Order: sequence, then C-alpha cells, then structure tokens
Amino acid sequence: MMSRENDVDSGTLYLVPTPIGNLEDITLRALRILQEVDFIAAEDTRHSRKLLTHFSIHPKKLFSYHEHNVRTAGETIVELLRMGHSGALISDAGMPGISDPGFDLITQMIEAKLPYVVLPGPSAVITAIVGSGLSTARFSFHGFLPRDRKNRRETIERLVSRKETLVFYEAPHRIEKLLEDLYEGFGDCPVVIAKELTKRHEQYVRGRLSEHEHLLPEELRRGEMVVLVDVDSQWSNRFPVGQDHIVGRLQLSIVDHVSELMAEGLSKKDAMREVAKARSISRRDVYQMILEDKA
Repeated sequence: MMSRENDVDSGTLYLVPTPIGNLEDITLRALRILQEVDFIAAEDTRHSRKLLTHFSIHPKKLFSYHEHNVRTAGETIVELLRMGHSGALISDAGMPGISDPGFDLITQMIEAKLPYVVLPGPSAVITAIVGSGLSTARFSFHGFLPRDRKNRRETIERLVSRKETLVFYEAPHRIEKLLEDLYEGFGDCPVVIAKELTKRHEQYVRGRLSEHEHLLPEELRRGEMVVLVDVDSQWSNRFPVGQDHIVGRLQLSIVDHVSELMAEGLSKKDAMREVAKARSISRRDVYQMILEDKA
C-alpha cells in the first residue's frame, strides 16, 4: 500500500495535509504530489483553488469531496483509481481525516482494496497541544462536540473520569456555550484556547474554566479554535485564577501588563517571564518594550 519514495503511483490515492494558516508550512513532497496526480478531491474547491493558485498548481481534474457527498464522490474516486488514475485528497486545512469526511473515504479504500498513502504535515491538534503549556504526557482528541446541548453534556459526562489533557475543536459562535458546559462537567480546570494558529495573530488564551464568561471577549472570537482542558489533578494549580492568564490582561500594553504583575508581588524578572509566556513572545521582546517605554 506504500508508494515508492519519489514517484506518484498510478491507481493510488494520496492524503495530503495542507497548511492550517501559514502557507509556508506545506511540504515539498506535498507540492510535488499535488503537481503530479491526475485528480485532486477537495473539501471546498473554492478554498483549495486559492492554495493551488498560490503555488502555481493547475490540477488536471479538481472536484469536491465533503460531508454531503461522501458516498457519490467516494465512488467516483474509487472508480478513477481502478482506471489507473492517481489522486490526492485535501481538506480545507490540516490533515485529511481529522474532523472531516476523509475517514469515510479511507474505509472505502480499504473495502475496495485500493492503495493509499498518508503524507505527514500540519495538524492543529498537535500544534495546539505543544504550544498550550498543558501536559503532553497523555492527551486525547475529541473533535467538535455535538451541537445539541443535551448530547454535548452527555459526551462531556463520559469524559469526566479521564486524567489527561482533552482537546476539542470549536467554532467562534459556539465557544461560550462549550466553555460553560466544560466548566459544569469538569469543574475549575486549567483551559487553553488556541486561535489563529500559525498566522500573524496567533494566540494562546490561558485561564481556568471558572473564568469562562470573561475568558474570550467578543472581539477575539474569530476563526475555528482549539480548546484544551487539563483534567489531570496533578496540574490543577497550573493556571491560578486571577493571574495574568486571564485574557483581559492581554488588552493592556506590555509595559502595563508587567507593572500589574509586579504590583501583585512578582519580581520584575518573573513578571517579564509570565508576560512573555502569556503573549507567546520572547522575554527579550518584553525587555525591549520596557526599555523603549523608559526612553
């Protein structure tokens, strides 16, 4: 089921990860595969065409494969592969098969005994868990929870006994309800919301679930988000309530942010370190801002 390292094999489907934000994150292998295959199946052809055009890729055949046509489009892909054509499956962003219908296509490929190859690449789940500052010793991914509140709460109840970092996806217009339900289910656990990953305004909002009403102001609710909750008791004091992990502090200038933490008793060095961590910048940048403020 594996292709040769530097060839696109006929009759083979390639699952190609695409950037989750920064277009430079695409791999050289992914670009070559997309250039050489006979067809590309995309979650949203309008979105994918922008990516392909950016890299001067002009597919011989481009068509949609999404949650509303998994069976018919899947049958088309299987038929094309049986005819000896090579193809690629891409999602709007990240790894095909993770919170998108790529999983259904893989099951069709297995049933049809057709070869496929999964390329490694960008993943919002892995990027967020590493950048969150929460425990990576054990974690599990649960995608988008049910939209229906009753079903969502039932799903959360089944996770209450877990002792690990739980990772979810959520849309901006549902984030407040999700945080509220997570608080009711897990109690006052550390939470991190990763947004705009790999983009210019990438941000990790850190706090505790008890702060869910004020954790993410309306103006910051843009784009899909990764929500991480550490339900392992050994990390229960990781993000204390009332310290700089509350997003409201991020609306202050860097200098004022440092000053507030020092007023609470932190040393200048510790305050600078905490500000750098909260804003995902270097301590050198924080120090430079303080120097410029004094000039």
